[in-house]
Amino acid sequence: MAKFISIVQRILIQLGLWLTAVVILVTTIFFSSPALAASPINPNLEEQVLQIIRTHPEVIIEAAQLYQQQQLQKRKQAQQKSLQAFRTNPEALIGNSPTIGATENKILLVEFSDFQCPYCAKVTQTVKQFIAQHQDEVTLVYKHLPLASIHPQATSAAQAAWAAGKQGKFWEYHDSLFAQRENLGEELYIEIAQRLKLNLEKFNLDRNGEAVAKDIQADVSLAQTLNLDGTPSFIIKEEVFSGAIELSDLEEILERVRNS
Repeated sequence: MAKFISIVQRILIQLGLWLTAVVILVTTIFFSSPALAASPINPNLEEQVLQIIRTHPEVIIEAAQLYQQQQLQKRKQAQQKSLQAFRTNPEALIGNSPTIGATENKILLVEFSDFQCPYCAKVTQTVKQFIAQHQDEVTLVYKHLPLASIHPQATSAAQAAWAAGKQGKFWEYHDSLFAQRENLGEELYIEIAQRLKLNLEKFNLDRNGEAVAKDIQADVSLAQTLNLDGTPSFIIKEEVFSGAIELSDLEEILERVRNS
């Protein structure tokens, strides 16, 4: 049976199907059929497996879709469980993150963002406008989620912004990075620091220290706990959403959570 599954896996990788679900399905079809189960596994096993897939293509696709739905449901359940825990202890959700507005008795808008992400840059002004209109009841919490695999400057930009925050200039640095997102790099990081009149020696020490790596990793780990893998992603109470949303979307979500 191990050999059978190994062959199925190899075939399905080539076909680009949802591997785990289809392996289970094909294995079940093969071994639950009396005729097939009674048949000896012969040297042409790979052809047998291919024949099963050809015979039941629609069932395989349905099984793959069902598996995806089940996995999505599991992710949502785990996500909601984590969010419930943070709702009872919002300070744990804020952690060491920069915020706009007082946090006492406020609704938290938690943003997971990446300074090299074009959608994050696009949504920045929308979020600022939303917070300005609702600063009496909503607090913005910024979380770093650098997608380093596709954005090579995302982590270093996050480190620079974090270091600026140590001198009380996170949001100014944040705005400058997004305004010049296409020019991210060492030269820009120093240029912004100088423009904001930061202590450069402290800035460089902070952005290359252990504390910055620890805090950014804490944000990334939180995103993983909440099953967030893209930017920008947002949380308001139990509402989770992502993408370059419009102001009207934020208004609608706020109205929903006010009475939840």
